[in-house]
Amino acid sequence: MDYAVTKALHIIGFVSWFAALFYIPRLFIYDVEAEQREPAARVAIQEQLRMMQRRLWYAIAWPAMIFTVVFGLWTAVPYFLSDVPIGWLHVKLTLILALVIYHLMCGKIRKQLAAGTSRWTSSGLRVWNEVATLLLVAIVFLAVMKNTFDMVKGMVGLFLFAVALMIAIRVYRKARLARAASMQTP
Repeated sequence: MDYAVTKALHIIGFVSWFAALFYIPRLFIYDVEAEQREPAARVAIQEQLRMMQRRLWYAIAWPAMIFTVVFGLWTAVPYFLSDVPIGWLHVKLTLILALVIYHLMCGKIRKQLAAGTSRWTSSGLRVWNEVATLLLVAIVFLAVMKNTFDMVKGMVGLFLFAVALMIAIRVYRKARLARAASMQTP
């Protein structure tokens, strides 16, 4: 298969995989927040959310992960066969391993929610949701910059991005709580 076609298939795979990894924690958050509803509404909402989680997980997340890994490794073969330094690729593969672990942890959370044994809070899941964002930023910058990538600058940039995300989460949480409080006061 042509390298460009393989690379295009890899890109399609990772876009689909990240779409699933960005969306499923949102469904988890809504599932946890449904616990605050009256019993009849809670059951209806959670049944719908869990069906959506299951379909997203098995119809998109798993196939997209497999697609990404297969075509990603296929595109990596020329790098392994060349004399060009590929230290960046080892780092990228490590980040991909972290992403696979994140994927598996999302599967575990999904099963816990379905069984009613999850201890996650909506705030904790909002932070968890940003792990995929951090991995996306790190992987894309590494893949694009390759051997010109300065590891120290990259780590500092990723750390600053993570701090900005955490600040944004806190600001959003305060705004959400203030909005909820204003709706409760007559």
